[in-house]
Amino acid sequence: MASTLLVYLHGFRSSPRSSKAFMTGEAIKALSTVEHSIEWYCPQLLASPKESMDMVTQYIDQSDADRIVVIGSSLGGFYTNYLAEKYGCQAVALNPAVRAARELAPHVGMMTAYDSEEPFDFRPEYIDELKTLQVEGISNPARYFLIAAKGDELLDWKEMVEFYKGAKQLVLEGSDHGIADYADHLPEVLEFISPR
Repeated sequence: MASTLLVYLHGFRSSPRSSKAFMTGEAIKALSTVEHSIEWYCPQLLASPKESMDMVTQYIDQSDADRIVVIGSSLGGFYTNYLAEKYGCQAVALNPAVRAARELAPHVGMMTAYDSEEPFDFRPEYIDELKTLQVEGISNPARYFLIAAKGDELLDWKEMVEFYKGAKQLVLEGSDHGIADYADHLPEVLEFISPR
């Protein structure tokens, strides 16, 4: 009996209800077997990066899974780097914000969530929290899989490619920040993270 804990981290202003999270979750549940169970953990992240990571690491630390895999999109991809380095686990980064403090500094203030219009306050101190979580370089590229879209309207795909040098990479011609064609690439994600 082997077990995997799969942690999925959504992006800024997003939620566990995002289409990528939903698609991945459904696919993971279908992959889980009696011989190898896969637990799906996709929490609603908090406005505070520190509180978000405290919540997720506490969950991971209480798990008795044999292995951990983290998948993250955008800001979730930034968090993925932090967790993958902390736990030495496999990671999939989907259009990740490799320098989240810089990317999100212009967004300090009142924000709304994309799918619920729920307001939240993105405070200046959260930028400092992001700086604390910054990974300067990945220690073992073989553990990482990057999907980067050249059509990303928010983040620079070239910076992602440079950051994950040596890792498995899928660079999409076109597409967009949300990776509208994600369903086409999900099989490759599942193959990368499936138990060897």
